[in-house]
Amino acid sequence: MPDAERNRIVIAGGSGFLGVSLAHYLAERGYAVTILSRSAVKLAGPWRHATWDARTLGAWTTELNGAAGLVNFAGRSVNCIKSPDHVDEILRSRVEATRVLGEAVRAVASPPPVWVQMSTAHIYGDPPRAVCTESSALGHGLAPFVGRAWEEAFRASVLPSQRGVVLRTSFVLGRDRGAGSGALGTLAALARWGLGGKVGDGTHGMSWIYEEDLHRLVERCLTNPEMCGVYVASAPHPVSQAEFMRELRRAVGMPVGLPATAWMVRLACRFLLRTDPELALYGRYVVSERVSREGFEFRVATLSVALADLFAKRQRMERVAAGAPSPIRPS
Repeated sequence: MPDAERNRIVIAGGSGFLGVSLAHYLAERGYAVTILSRSAVKLAGPWRHATWDARTLGAWTTELNGAAGLVNFAGRSVNCIKSPDHVDEILRSRVEATRVLGEAVRAVASPPPVWVQMSTAHIYGDPPRAVCTESSALGHGLAPFVGRAWEEAFRASVLPSQRGVVLRTSFVLGRDRGAGSGALGTLAALARWGLGGKVGDGTHGMSWIYEEDLHRLVERCLTNPEMCGVYVASAPHPVSQAEFMRELRRAVGMPVGLPATAWMVRLACRFLLRTDPELALYGRYVVSERVSREGFEFRVATLSVALADLFAKRQRMERVAAGAPSPIRPS
């Protein structure tokens, strides 16, 4: 186990689902964790909090001095209607946060030797059949444009002396620790209501990664001096949207999943879910060539195993919260 006093990790934009999840993992592994966010984290946890606006230097900068690593998760959620104002916020929140972190590492005497930067697998666009890897061409449209700007800001901000790692991350499957569970919470609710069927023809890709494997991959990026550059952070077996929802229905115990046409999704997303219908109508298949080649092994590589484990944990937590005894497991 690392010594916490000498192994402090700063998570920028760490108050959401991914940041809180990673903070718990790193703390359990013996690291000291500092979360940078605009407002205090809503729940107590094994971390220190520092306030930042993700735009300007301030007292938070001192948290980077002497830190063992920096992880940047900062960015407005894309789970929204893409109005001009929201699009502007999505882009600015990523680029400005990355730039000010670059200013901060230049302002301290002892900057973190490694910077792990979140990016998006959506940078490849929405090819209907192609399987994208680190070497694939980037796509066109809003999400690829934001992804390119995000990564370009990182390349301009990371110090020449720092080891920089970019993780083009797919859909993260994880449990709610008090900061939500990302898009999985919405999809699981739809599945429980019997609405979790295929969208359109259901063939578009759903690439995913289990939170435990993302945690392990981030830790490997922080500690392995050989890791540098761009990696796809996604499990090795992406599935179609129809298969993803079929496995999700099985995990939540709902045998029925009503299908939805494109026009139904557009109406529901705009007027009921208040989000971008393209998040449901399009997708991509991504896998990593570099991760496996460099010796990283996924502990959860199959979607059915990931969802079964995730919802089994949720059921155990609900039983504990309700005061019911956990079932005795055979030895």
